Amino acid sequence: MSLKSVSAKIFAKIVVLRIQKWAKNPIETQQKVFEKLISEAKNTAFGNDHDFENIKSFKDFKKRVPVRDYEALKPYVERVVAGEANVLWPDKPLYFAKTSGTTSGAKYIPLTKESMPYHVEAARNAILCYINETGNADFVDGKMIFLQGSPEMQEKNGIKLGRLSGIVAHYVPAYLQKNRLPSWETNCIEDWETKVDAVVEETKDENMTVISGIPSWVQMYFEKLQQKTGKKVGDLFKDFNLFIYGGVNFEPYRAKFENLIGRKVDSIELFPASEGFFAFQDQQSEKGMLLLLNGGIFYEFIEASIFFDEDPKRLTIGEVETGVNYVMIISTNAGLWGYNLGDTIQFTSTDPYRVIVSGRIKHFISAFGEHVIGKEVEETMKKAMSEFDFSISEFTVAPQITPSEEELPYHEWLVEFEQAPEDIQKLTEFIDAEMQQQNSYYLDLIKGKILQPLIIRSLKKNSFQHYMKSEGKLGGQNKVPRLSNDRKIADFLLKIQP
Repeated sequence: MSLKSVSAKIFAKIVVLRIQKWAKNPIETQQKVFEKLISEAKNTAFGNDHDFENIKSFKDFKKRVPVRDYEALKPYVERVVAGEANVLWPDKPLYFAKTSGTTSGAKYIPLTKESMPYHVEAARNAILCYINETGNADFVDGKMIFLQGSPEMQEKNGIKLGRLSGIVAHYVPAYLQKNRLPSWETNCIEDWETKVDAVVEETKDENMTVISGIPSWVQMYFEKLQQKTGKKVGDLFKDFNLFIYGGVNFEPYRAKFENLIGRKVDSIELFPASEGFFAFQDQQSEKGMLLLLNGGIFYEFIEASIFFDEDPKRLTIGEVETGVNYVMIISTNAGLWGYNLGDTIQFTSTDPYRVIVSGRIKHFISAFGEHVIGKEVEETMKKAMSEFDFSISEFTVAPQITPSEEELPYHEWLVEFEQAPEDIQKLTEFIDAEMQQQNSYYLDLIKGKILQPLIIRSLKKNSFQHYMKSEGKLGGQNKVPRLSNDRKIADFLLKIQP
């Protein structure tokens, strides 16, 4: 065992004890974060506009600070982008994480000197928790790959901007730099397909032990490795035993991954975003990720079922329950206040507070009042894959509101099979029955003959890559929406079929 791996084990024990200390005092921890945020920002333009000077409690905060999405906060953000200081947070941000919005066009999410360290620390602590739990630290001596956006940055009014993953690349600790791949030059390649080819060339002869990235894009990397070498990933990288991912549910990809690798490997799930690093998987045996309550972020939660009501109740950490679908609202040390992140979560535990990402508040199907969410379709697909022994590359779901005159409306599941099941009709019946069991609204609509049972469309290989490329979102941190309430994605995918 190397000195590096021994040191990692010692450090892991220290960090886990620190985590346990705040995790065991969640309400007190969040109260301290809340008070510090209000105190730090009371003399900013936003603080003055919202009377932070007289905010003494969460009740005061709710009265003065409404829930806002990026569009509503945009007037303040634009002042920051223009170079003005002390708008949302003291001074100016260190960076803008530039992301692609839907209604907003490009979004500029501020990253400050106070918020930036938490993005790096959280990812590090996720790995340290894994080391402490499993005792496995040998991987620190091998090569690690992080499939991410380009680290090259632009500048806007004296503030650097780039993709979050590219910004974070500048903060990789020195002791990991020798182990880290791909090279800086390869990481800077913008075209994703060209980049993955270059990554394959750089890594195919290395001792890769940790691989990290969004599952769909890592899958593309694995496939190209196999095409290039003719070997399973696990045979090529004999010491590869840890996959780190975030952004999407891994379960739909798991069977395909295990086939490409040739064996099972451990995995760590992360919940990062440009707006903050919110949670990570701290236990291999537990469902859910530990919500980071001491990371410069104050959390509020609104039940998704009442989110669009006129004045929905805003809850703090001590008021939430397990199994309820909540919209997560954040106030941060980067200057986001009462900010609707757009993600929906569910608590799997309240001692400590662990969450799963259940979907997006705007990514749902409710064309007929069915309120289908991402978690429901993903759990259904996971059960179906287990029952029928098939694998997929990707899938999405959309409503068909205007079918032919002879048909009732239906939900359309567009699936890119890696290994298709023998009987699509039986699979369709199974998935529809599972959806009726998961969602009582959907059950009622089927029984009431408002909807007919769902239909599965099998897509040709690389259909989803073609769609993402058409949107300029191939690779990096971009994800295919699991479901939509309109036909934009579905119509594109069907149009390109032979």
